[in-house]
Amino acid sequence: MASVGHVTPQTLRFDAPLPLRSGATLPAYDLMVETYGTLNADKSNAVLVCHALNASHHVAGTYEGQDKSEGWWDNLVGPGKPLDTNRFFVIGVNNPGSCFGSTGPMHTNPATGTPWGADFPVMTVEDWVDAQARVLDRLGIQRLAAVLGGSLGGMQALSWTLRHPQRVGECVAVATAPNLSAQNIAFNEVARRAIITDPDFHGGHFYAHGVVPKRGLRVARMIGHITYLSDDSMEAKFGRSMREAELAYSTQDIEFQIESYLRYQGDKFSEYFDANTYLLITRALDYFDPAREHGGDLAAAFVPASDIRFTVVSFTTDWRFSPARSREIVKALVDNRIAVSYAEIDAPHGHDAFLLEDPRYHGVLRATFERIARGIAK
Repeated sequence: MASVGHVTPQTLRFDAPLPLRSGATLPAYDLMVETYGTLNADKSNAVLVCHALNASHHVAGTYEGQDKSEGWWDNLVGPGKPLDTNRFFVIGVNNPGSCFGSTGPMHTNPATGTPWGADFPVMTVEDWVDAQARVLDRLGIQRLAAVLGGSLGGMQALSWTLRHPQRVGECVAVATAPNLSAQNIAFNEVARRAIITDPDFHGGHFYAHGVVPKRGLRVARMIGHITYLSDDSMEAKFGRSMREAELAYSTQDIEFQIESYLRYQGDKFSEYFDANTYLLITRALDYFDPAREHGGDLAAAFVPASDIRFTVVSFTTDWRFSPARSREIVKALVDNRIAVSYAEIDAPHGHDAFLLEDPRYHGVLRATFERIARGIAK
């Protein structure tokens, strides 16, 4: 199927400070935005795509002159694809605090004239949603046909229905959860400690020292990457394959192919991702818990979303955001008699399945967006 082709991101400047859940404010800031397709006359065909931990505004298409610049959800978004840009106007926003162009820890703190570093305000999922709402205001879009996200992006999609329910027609939440389990918070904490204890971290102000805490970033990525894969997919891809024909009998050298793969992923990640951003985003994952303000009652949290339709998708081998967590969301919606469709896809890929081109998964999303498109056309 065709790609959206070459795309060009745009920078939107917001001079009004953004109030944050922590009580702090983010002063004037920039957001990187990409759009695909054409906004119709009554601006009713807009779909917001929310990104996960290490993704960005670059959802689909490629950048001119860059061979390896394909958008992170290019298999899903484009002409004739499940989220069809011949029908929908698709918006990708890089959240504040990220490291792909939007204002983040590596940018200048206006109060000091030096990079924010660890002083960048802590962000939450709710803060990102409020920033995205300002993007819609700038584009003149009052209501989204749908908001879509996977993993952390799915949390943002859910949060949209609670913070701005009048602005959402449908929520498509994929491979996500209503909050993190203790195990997930633990994985995030180990990854953060790997970064914070790197001698090159310098309390988050490593920019001034001209260094990057690459060792910590490598380990953080290796930990995270393990949680994105299923045991079956790792076994099928690597098993106990050795890197060399003969054992080195070393406790430090690479012996197994899976070790080589993880080190490669860690090395690659440390070259482009910001350490402070990693801390911010994983903490936002930890904090997300809409039921917390309702005494732990998730059904009570979803009362504001009564007029929104939901599509929830999970994957059988996803142990980081398991189907049981998606079913918690579905139950809360059903308890409120909110319209919801639920698909549990039998896929071997673990959490990463939401990024891959599984025909059953794509079939569900294609049917969902075809239904949404028919509703717009009426």
